[in-house]
Amino acid sequence: MTSTTQAELGGPSAAPRVAPRAALTTERLLEGLNPPQREAVLHEGGPVLVVAGAGSGKTRVLTRRICYLVSQRRVHPGAILAITFTNKAAAEMRGRVMDLIGNRAKLMWVSTFHSACVRILRAEIGRFNIARTFSIYDDADSKRLMQLVARDLDLDPKRFPVRAIMNWVSHCKNELVDHESAASRARSPLEESYAEAYREYQRRLIAANALDFDDLIMTTVHLLQAYPDLREQYRRRFRHVLVDEYQDTDHAQYVLIRELCAANPQPDSDVVAIDPPELMVVGDSDQSIYAFRGATIRNINDFESDFPGAKAILLEQNYRSTQTILNAANAVITRNENRKPKNLWSDAGNGEQIVGYVADTEHDEAQFVAAEIRRLNDAGHRYGDAAVFYRTNAQSRAFEETFIRAGMPYKVVGGVRFYERREVRDAIAYLRTIANRADDVSLRRILNVPKRGIGDRAEAAVADLATRHGLSFGDALRRVDEIPGLATRSANQLKAFSKFLDDHEAMVAADMPADAILTSVLDRSGYLLELHESTDPQDETRLENLKELITVAREFVSGVATLTAAEDELDDLGLSDETDGLTDPEGVAEALDPEADLAAGAAQPDASLGAFLERVALVADSDQIPDAPDRADTGVVTLMTLHTAKGLEFDTVFLTGCEDGVFPHQRAVAERSGDELAEERRARKRLYISRAIARSAWGSPQHNPPSRFLNELPSELIDWRRTEAAVTSWRNTSATAANQEWRNRVGYGAKPRTREVPLLVAGDRVLHTTFGMGTVVATSGDRDKPMADVDFGSLGLKRLSVRHAPVEKL
Repeated sequence: MTSTTQAELGGPSAAPRVAPRAALTTERLLEGLNPPQREAVLHEGGPVLVVAGAGSGKTRVLTRRICYLVSQRRVHPGAILAITFTNKAAAEMRGRVMDLIGNRAKLMWVSTFHSACVRILRAEIGRFNIARTFSIYDDADSKRLMQLVARDLDLDPKRFPVRAIMNWVSHCKNELVDHESAASRARSPLEESYAEAYREYQRRLIAANALDFDDLIMTTVHLLQAYPDLREQYRRRFRHVLVDEYQDTDHAQYVLIRELCAANPQPDSDVVAIDPPELMVVGDSDQSIYAFRGATIRNINDFESDFPGAKAILLEQNYRSTQTILNAANAVITRNENRKPKNLWSDAGNGEQIVGYVADTEHDEAQFVAAEIRRLNDAGHRYGDAAVFYRTNAQSRAFEETFIRAGMPYKVVGGVRFYERREVRDAIAYLRTIANRADDVSLRRILNVPKRGIGDRAEAAVADLATRHGLSFGDALRRVDEIPGLATRSANQLKAFSKFLDDHEAMVAADMPADAILTSVLDRSGYLLELHESTDPQDETRLENLKELITVAREFVSGVATLTAAEDELDDLGLSDETDGLTDPEGVAEALDPEADLAAGAAQPDASLGAFLERVALVADSDQIPDAPDRADTGVVTLMTLHTAKGLEFDTVFLTGCEDGVFPHQRAVAERSGDELAEERRARKRLYISRAIARSAWGSPQHNPPSRFLNELPSELIDWRRTEAAVTSWRNTSATAANQEWRNRVGYGAKPRTREVPLLVAGDRVLHTTFGMGTVVATSGDRDKPMADVDFGSLGLKRLSVRHAPVEKL
């Protein structure tokens, strides 16, 4: 279902404005909406829950409601807070609203939970004696810090895996349990050790003037609860709060919304409370998929008791899929426990039957998927219209191998992300250090990167000075003259590095844009020069990645520039030049600085280094999804997990690995979690479901029974191209036998035999038993020890010893 833009409503196109946009009428805003959608847009008064089934046009409802609030009810745009699930969804919603009401939309806050909390914390966190320039640690930074904590606490890594500690701490934070409360709640020696790690981890975060991802929401909630005047300030400011994907909110997010919108928050005699803001939440318990991250459908199922007087509106008409796909979805989701009854329907017709396929192995499954995609492409369908979904990232390997061999373009979303690559993380660590000298984790990462003659002994000496004087590592760098016995050469290198940081901190203080600072850092640090002079082919790839990062920074800066609206452009609603036309019953405008609001409501507030680092820290996996290219471009097949696929639509979807223990995942089966058994996805026209009789796990074949979901699908909806009855012995089928044959040739067989060392040259295609298909980009070494640099696509560039690597020339 396509959105209706201003042009579609009869207003001017996106071309340069030559006259003020005509005021929108209620009739034009409601055009094309069905009755429940209209009811949701027009709702006034108490809280409302919009139960929006998959593909029911909820984004259109949210967009039109915002436009209705501003253009018809004269709500100040700065009084609207709209929460979406991803940055990409936020940008789409902001763009749709701007198409309808113009540049006033820039005054709204449209963002994710985490982005909104960052904006609040940047303004208010000083109340907790934390600097506004705090760093945001991503998962890798947090893991590195926890590794140091576990090591210093002498925790046995076998008994206390870092990931297990982090999961425990994350759960505490999502439940709003701080480290003091966690220690008092510990009920076993294991939990006591976790709590001790939590306490030390949090102490080091504070010392580094940093917050991790979970802290962003927890700290915001604690601020609002600790300072009733601050809570009332934001309740007065945000008079209309809209939350998307409410079924996937966790406890901390729920409490944040409650603090902002509950009818009777905890009273405070010194604060004059006002009526609660109007709250609209949109969600569907049948689409709850983030229980493993702490999300609970209790938030949506109990909405009407949490917010007395709340109204529920059901959106059941689906605009995305055929009735056959919806019938299959209805058959599965009606078995979910604790759900609000609804029945999805569509007027798009029955469409094609669902195609089912039982493969012998995961490799045969991948070959079937590739063959179907190729067939559809030959029939005129774009590669970009197809997506392959799986439960875990590890399942992508078989598809990547097969797609590479078939020469089929693809993109893996949610695997090794751009910002997780070593050279990119190094560059970001430089920027974080410059923005926040107290960030010891980032600073020590790049202290000797590229190599500048600062060894481990010099680093340990600085760390010892910092510990003795209660300084951050960065501040200790400024006092290296106080380190006794430090070699002159090391002292000079440390001083030079400290001056390098000081010079770039001065650039930040001078409000230099992020791209200029990044370019200077990479140049003056010697990082680019080292990669330029390297003969390692992998360094050429790293250099390209850093160039791409500079491009990202420049696009960020230029994007911020386009979000600045001239004063004469803020009259796009057809209102008078003054703000008196906007309803302001609670004095909202008094608390709003128009220029600051314009920045706060934009995607990023400014072109500063801090704003850019926020953008990088808050990027989500689903923000990597390729935008729809020109129709003349065939695009690429998208590979992703079901969780990353949230909210996306494709004409053709392959739902793979439909086996108990895989989908649903073994954890969901063991815990009998109704939430995780509720996953259903995003096919518009064609849906394929497949499973494998045997699937490799930990190096050996595992035999899983069919997914319980398959038994819940009406048989008349599915065309089984191949069934389990066709499998007489999975080990002897032709596809698997052929697969085993090439594995034996390249070293997988039980009886290894002497093989000829392949003669490789640049451009040759090879097959590796672990990395799959690849292309030779360079060769080196001599006749006895030949080496080859091979590009394995998403797995990156690998240098192989041709004589020993299990590789075959194709």
